[in-house]
Amino acid sequence: MTDCNRVHLRNISRQDRREFLSLMQKSRHLHDPWITPPLTPAIFDRYVARAQSDDHESLLICLNGTQAIVGVVNINNIVRGSFLSASLGYYIGAPYAGMGYMHEGLEIVKQTAFEESGLHRLEANIQPANTRSIRLVKQCGFHKEGVSKDFLFIAGAWRDHERWVIIHQRDAMSG
Repeated sequence: MTDCNRVHLRNISRQDRREFLSLMQKSRHLHDPWITPPLTPAIFDRYVARAQSDDHESLLICLNGTQAIVGVVNINNIVRGSFLSASLGYYIGAPYAGMGYMHEGLEIVKQTAFEESGLHRLEANIQPANTRSIRLVKQCGFHKEGVSKDFLFIAGAWRDHERWVIIHQRDAMSG
């Protein structure tokens, strides 16, 4: 896909299973209670199969030098037509947290989603107490649009989420 300063994005594949699962197992403490990434081979296989659908992309954030997987960005619920919108999910591996790799990855995703895929709107739904994620999307130009009550069932309960949005202003005829 597209390169940035220190990272690039690429589509996930079945060959990534061992490295991906190892990284996610090491990162459980970082992700809980915000998200539950694939942690078993069977769940990973379903995750990769979902990435093959037309309304979803699973993109790995990889280091340019070593090709190591550092994180993932999922572009979910891609809707074409007059909506041209998608929602984002993302998570970094614990050994790479706080190094700016996710910020670089999200900047590449924005560019790709808006300029190459022709999307108009990206939305990130974040639990209000997840201050690191909120700080990240603010740095990437997202704005808080509102709160969705009981939005997602995570860690055994329905959780409220803030909706953070970025819109690509384009001529209606060019979208």
